[in-house]
Amino acid sequence: MVPVSFANQEMWLVDGRALYWPREQALLVADLHLEKASWYARSGQMLPPYDSRETLERVADAVKQTGARRVITLGDNFHDEEGTSRLDPYAAGMLEGLTRALDWVWITGNHDEHMHRAFGGELAQELEIGGIILRHIAQAGETRPELSGHFHPKVRVNIRNRHISRPCGVLSRSAGNGDRMILPAFGALTGGMDAGAPEIRAALSPASAIDAVLPAKGKLVQLPLFRAAA
Repeated sequence: MVPVSFANQEMWLVDGRALYWPREQALLVADLHLEKASWYARSGQMLPPYDSRETLERVADAVKQTGARRVITLGDNFHDEEGTSRLDPYAAGMLEGLTRALDWVWITGNHDEHMHRAFGGELAQELEIGGIILRHIAQAGETRPELSGHFHPKVRVNIRNRHISRPCGVLSRSAGNGDRMILPAFGALTGGMDAGAPEIRAALSPASAIDAVLPAKGKLVQLPLFRAAA
């Protein structure tokens, strides 16, 4: 875990994919996309059907690592609204065990706006906790601190002369607005969008500075993506 300051709060990036909020004892994860493989299988594109198990194991590991008492998801929890009915009994048991042990809130997204089953958790379109807005898609012009997902940001880094794509957060700061961050996708079968893409910059506007943030060797790395003209 590496520390990151957000809206005057101490937070921690966990394994480069999740955000832990110590004051709230809350683990925040975005874009699980559970049952993505089974969605593709319906159209004949066969993928190993274990993505939901792997994703839930990641959640359990992050909970153990942080000691979180709460899990708040930031939308696109299932790859489609029918995914809740395709979850195999083993994965469903894993999920129900997590929701029994934790205070669990599903914020819904564009892929699962009308989730049919909450597996013991609670459903919400968005939340506000301690003045910080939690939602699926960042809203351009938002003046309050905001945490969101949706875009699956990734950044290309050069490691030992090799170009590697890694999930990252995208952190926006502005003198007139609150801090805003787009979390990386947490799910095992999630792709990614370049962190510097115009769509991400537009969603975080207006901003004076936008950085990709990710852990490296136990430290937080911030890679500039945008700086407003002086």
